[in-house]
Amino acid sequence: MPHLFAKTLFAGALALAPLTASAAELVMVEQVGCAYCEMWHKQIGPIYPKTSVSAVAPLRSVQLTEIDDAGFDIARPVVFTPTFLLVDDGQELARLEGYAGEDFFWPLVEKMVAEHAGSPLSDTASGSGS
Repeated sequence: MPHLFAKTLFAGALALAPLTASAAELVMVEQVGCAYCEMWHKQIGPIYPKTSVSAVAPLRSVQLTEIDDAGFDIARPVVFTPTFLLVDDGQELARLEGYAGEDFFWPLVEKMVAEHAGSPLSDTASGSGS
């Protein structure tokens, strides 16, 4: 089912690309040796750039040790890796801490982006909750 979901997201990205002009980005805070970061890169990394979520909030990776120099303000310190920060106009809008697998990641990141980046993702994506 995750592959079907990714295909649905890819189709949604093609439909949404011309409609989105957001400056939001999804910042993945990671660190060397983080097993969950590596798992995310294997399971989600190749798919993410092809999704409607990426069309609204492209991904940028930042090392935990370099977060102070990343060019945006965070609401509170990052403790866990990976942590996904939705950033717009230099400010953290929302965050998702940890990675428990692709079945959990997609619905949570879609909700975060839809609620905080003004995206119609919730209308185009399907299959994440069922």
